[in-house]
Amino acid sequence: MDNKNFHIRKFTGNIELLSGLHIGGGDTEMHIGGVDNSVIKDPITNEPYIPGSSLKGKIRTLLEYLAGSHIKTDGKPLSASKAENNLEQNIVKLFGSSGSDEKNKDFGISRLVFSDCYLNEESKNHILKSYGKYTEIKAENSIDRLKGTADNPRFTERVIRGAIFDFSISMRVLPNDNENELMDTFIKGVKLLTYDALGGSGSRGYGKVKISFDNKEVQEMFEKTFEG
Repeated sequence: MDNKNFHIRKFTGNIELLSGLHIGGGDTEMHIGGVDNSVIKDPITNEPYIPGSSLKGKIRTLLEYLAGSHIKTDGKPLSASKAENNLEQNIVKLFGSSGSDEKNKDFGISRLVFSDCYLNEESKNHILKSYGKYTEIKAENSIDRLKGTADNPRFTERVIRGAIFDFSISMRVLPNDNENELMDTFIKGVKLLTYDALGGSGSRGYGKVKISFDNKEVQEMFEKTFEG
């Protein structure tokens, strides 16, 4: 459906952690006996959160894998000048392109706006009551292939399994945008995230998530994506 008027659609819902989540906090120093890799936390509340940039970056990356764009871009983000097919063009519309790209003016502003995701209030209360804190410390080791022993232990902080974050994502729909196509591409990206992982160390079981939309129609569309 081509819309003739500018409008904004808002998507809200929950991200539930099915395994521990690590999104790094960018520590500049390490203390002896402390954690090597801490998670990012709100500087005021000291509670872990999911940056909107992390969500946006992973969803975009997965969509570019789906389109096969990563091959022709040498692993760099898909640009407007290299968006050839319909899926690639929708990806650039949704997530934007470099302002220096001369073809960027043909696509306009990025349509998606990702807010930081904070812990759900009910989930916070449940975690504190049952576990007492939001994160755990997990030891990671490399294995000596000859001795079969663990070497170089590192301690990684993870937000615990079961924590629930609230998310809010807005989609700006410009005149003459095909809203249905943009919606379809966006939902595919979110669904791919549930098949993959969010944050670091996904290949080691970190960052498995379950995502639920508040809007019933959007949730039904989400559940049917890639199914059957």
